[in-house]
Amino acid sequence: MPRRSPPAPLPQRQGVDPSRLRLPTTGGPWTTIRDHLVDRLAPPAEVIDAMLRSGAFVTADGSPVAPDAPYAPGTSLWFHRELRPEPPVPFPLPVVHRDEHIVVVDKPHFLATTPRGSHITETALARLRRELGVPGLGAAHRLDRLTAGLVLFIVRPQERGAYQNLFRDRRVHKEYEALAPFDEALELPRTVISRIEKERGVLTAREVPGEPNAISRVELLDLLPPARTPVARYRLVPLTGRTHQLRVHMNALGVPIIGDPLYPVVRDATEPGDFREPLKLLARVLEFRDPVTGLEHRFTSARDLTGEPPGAPGGAPAGSGPPPGGCRSRAAPPPG
Repeated sequence: MPRRSPPAPLPQRQGVDPSRLRLPTTGGPWTTIRDHLVDRLAPPAEVIDAMLRSGAFVTADGSPVAPDAPYAPGTSLWFHRELRPEPPVPFPLPVVHRDEHIVVVDKPHFLATTPRGSHITETALARLRRELGVPGLGAAHRLDRLTAGLVLFIVRPQERGAYQNLFRDRRVHKEYEALAPFDEALELPRTVISRIEKERGVLTAREVPGEPNAISRVELLDLLPPARTPVARYRLVPLTGRTHQLRVHMNALGVPIIGDPLYPVVRDATEPGDFREPLKLLARVLEFRDPVTGLEHRFTSARDLTGEPPGAPGGAPAGSGPPPGGCRSRAAPPPG
């Protein structure tokens, strides 16, 4: 069985867990814990010293680390990183389904799934922990910050592995929708197979020669009303889960997804809080057999890429009629 992390001795702040730091077991040039913290963490020495004086660093039993505490190889410390102000993502986070095991939400564009980088408190996970009062809530998978649609969260930490394994083992059927240019010469439906790699620190992923590791099914759903540039709605079914896979494959077909700031060309970063140009990519369907209850679930997003529902970026007027969404769950048939 996988080793469980020890429970955090500090409470959450604004739905965000404390950070855990384990001191190297091999020792080092440090004589005190303070020396290691100054060497390892980003804040300057005066900030680390102030945190130590205030008892901000604690050990597994909740005891504060003294400023002159000797270095202790293998010791785990917990502390809260500074929560800097973040531009609020001013769109609702509708709950599609909730029971004692899972929560499924219809995430808006621009909201990160989990705390990462500069997006900490303004994330779906932190917001749900605060709004639902479920501090143990965890994510079963992630959806890109710029992508809207369905995300699955787990209520009970002890069940997290069972749901995360569904995604690891590709036992979840996922369907996406995208708006992109229409090319009458592009033969669809088709299955795109290639090798995609993404280097750490590089914004974009790319197709390279080699053994395929990315498979996407691309289908044409319909054409949008006539406009200056023909636009179509596509159904995208990823059979693998490489970073930016659908965006890379659509770009390779010559029909990059509308609003994509990375493909085919990396655009200048927008100002924080600029929500005017969402990526027209939506996680429309999640379908799987519940590993805990055995129920067959099918969840559908109610969002409409052609005219976002009220309160969403680029929102359409009330009554514009996004496609119906919701959920369907039923008992699995008996084996055999």
